[in-house]
Amino acid sequence: MKHKILPISIIYINQEMLNQRIDNFMHNRFKNVPKSMIYRIIRTGKIRINKKRIKPHYKLKIGDVLRIPPIKISYNLKNTFFPLNDAKNLLNSILYEDNHLLIINKPSGIAVHGGSGLNFGVIEYFRKLRPLDKCLELVHRIDRETSGILILAKKRSSLVSLHQQLREQKVKKEYIALVHGLWPIHLKKISEPLLKIRLQNKQKIVLINPKGKPSETCFQIKKKFSSSTLLSIIPKTGRTHQIRAHTFHAGHPILFDKRYGKNSLDANIKNNININRLLLHSYGIHFIHPKNGHNIYIKAPLHADFKDYLNNMI
Repeated sequence: MKHKILPISIIYINQEMLNQRIDNFMHNRFKNVPKSMIYRIIRTGKIRINKKRIKPHYKLKIGDVLRIPPIKISYNLKNTFFPLNDAKNLLNSILYEDNHLLIINKPSGIAVHGGSGLNFGVIEYFRKLRPLDKCLELVHRIDRETSGILILAKKRSSLVSLHQQLREQKVKKEYIALVHGLWPIHLKKISEPLLKIRLQNKQKIVLINPKGKPSETCFQIKKKFSSSTLLSIIPKTGRTHQIRAHTFHAGHPILFDKRYGKNSLDANIKNNININRLLLHSYGIHFIHPKNGHNIYIKAPLHADFKDYLNNMI
């Protein structure tokens, strides 16, 4: 049995919460917490409304400010219906969390959501692991093979705010990729329209096509090796597989990309540590916090396999 202490929560009572008794409100919000514990923290004054003690029968009013103290909850990973190692890896991958957002450093190989033969993705894992979070939604997506930053919203209002920022291109994402060949110094931007098509084997692929959606990706060389280049990449638009399709179009596919890469090139690369993952990582993101309006920058360190591969090339 594992335990976690939830941080202090400050809740502003709105129309949806109006006239609920505080004890019933707490029971509904913390279903896995014993009722005796909830009544105890109300009775001892640890739960405050407008900085004052209240009784269990107090009915919530619009404008009330509810303060909930840290609460210890239990969860049992053995009772989940997904791989234990994946669950542990995701719990250890949290980069940032508050009452509005949950940001993780997603490992390569885990999809962001279930489907296409997968029972579980990141969002399903966290909904199982965080049953007290009533709203838990993906803010954006990254490919299953790609590692790095993934944002989950814990409130509907946060989801709406960040989606608006994405539409207005106020969110800035930064990636690192290792590509085949020596990237040309002059090639700093690719602006080619991308069209999503479905192949005969039902696999989706994105190709350069005049009928596609406008797409733009910026590139900066970080380091050149003998037969590959480490790039810093900033996608100005957020099309499916955009970085992978643009690097492939440039003749410099990302290493070990099974969809847009070249097996012949991958076979010729020294791979002493037997890595078998796409070498593309979402390492930084800038956005405006949906609640307090602060500028936020989150950075996700490279995972050990990617880092070891780079170190092995030196």
